[in-house]
Amino acid sequence: MMDDKFYEDLSRHINDAFNVAFGRKQDSYSEKYKKTPQPKAKVIKPKLEKPMMQVQPIPSAPVEHTTTPLYESIEDYTAKTGKRFRMTKDQKQRELSREQAFNETYGGTN
Repeated sequence: MMDDKFYEDLSRHINDAFNVAFGRKQDSYSEKYKKTPQPKAKVIKPKLEKPMMQVQPIPSAPVEHTTTPLYESIEDYTAKTGKRFRMTKDQKQRELSREQAFNETYGGTN
């Protein structure tokens, strides 16, 4: 008999907990504090600090720009890419030869 009452009370508490958890019922605690306004949380923005020391770029040795042509000639271009060298419309309008256009584009020694 005592066990029956215990199990009934336990079942009621479990059912109430599930009802509150799934929104089917409000419990007395949440009803009491539901209308109490909650204070707004402060948003703390990080302050941007200036660096302690000014950083100076380290001068590097001068870089020499030695440009080696990608392709030595039109034939080399064709051999390496498998494509035929084509002149641009602008180069055609300026009436450049294919060799001149190639040298202008790739800096070859044709």
